[in-house]
Amino acid sequence: MEEEGPRAQTEGEWPRAQTEGEWPRAQTEGEWPRAQTEGEWPRGQTEGEWPRAQAERGGPRAQAERVGPRAQMERDGPRPGPALVPAESYAAEAMAADMDPWIKFNTRNTPHAEFEAWLENNRPSQVNRYGASGGSNVGWIAVYGPSYCSNTGDVDGLQEDWERLLASGRPVSFATVRELALNHGVLSGKWLIHLDSGFKVDHAWEGIARTVVEGSIPVAKVSPRCPAPEDKHVICVYTHAFTDQDEVVRLEAAIRATGVKCPLSFKPDVYTYLGIYRNNRWKLCPTIYESKFDLESVPRRSHITNKVTGAEVT
Repeated sequence: MEEEGPRAQTEGEWPRAQTEGEWPRAQTEGEWPRAQTEGEWPRGQTEGEWPRAQAERGGPRAQAERVGPRAQMERDGPRPGPALVPAESYAAEAMAADMDPWIKFNTRNTPHAEFEAWLENNRPSQVNRYGASGGSNVGWIAVYGPSYCSNTGDVDGLQEDWERLLASGRPVSFATVRELALNHGVLSGKWLIHLDSGFKVDHAWEGIARTVVEGSIPVAKVSPRCPAPEDKHVICVYTHAFTDQDEVVRLEAAIRATGVKCPLSFKPDVYTYLGIYRNNRWKLCPTIYESKFDLESVPRRSHITNKVTGAEVT
């Protein structure tokens, strides 16, 4: 789903998510939420809202309505592994997830005593993306911490300037996208964790969700189980500013402290809002950091690399 993984998320999240995959409301590739009802995910990719510019030009939202994951699966069956999936398809899947209902736990308006039961009843491996026994679709499962605040920036202005940039024929690079993000205050981003369904994703999500409730992580979301066997879950863990490398590193440390050892990748939400996923026409890599955990070092530690510069951060 989100961003840059088998499902493409929502690189919602802050979520919309961030599929290839953002603050959530999914950003699915998820929202950095602007006061939202009961969950406040980023306005641009929140439950049901995809940035206006893309919707008007028949972008991810229009594609989601006509070739979303469910329709595609019913028509074509599971996507073959070797085939390249265009970025537009990832964006459409992410948008479809963002528009569907979310399962949320908001620490600011829900008694803490209810968290354990909520967590047990909503394990990602047991929640079906497309419902079960007549149930409704589920886009994301999300937890909002006590420090979570909604601030998506000017997503509409961002997308309007993006359209002007494309129309001008100027080259598109990380530098130009970063400049757009800074100009419009669209600075949130997310670490992405891709895991197989079952114990691995349930265990990792439990640790991260608890850390969100405790306040060390502002907000996180996880994709529910998809019917396609090759589809993995994606967990999106959000930060306020992808431009603040120290903050990105601190968030990675908080994730590792929960026991997660698998590789991680970091995606700015601006890429999600602009529909930039894997296999995009500008040849941009939609993730700008990667983290690999070294099990051989003493003490064990992770290594973070800046994928734009190639420099090792930690």
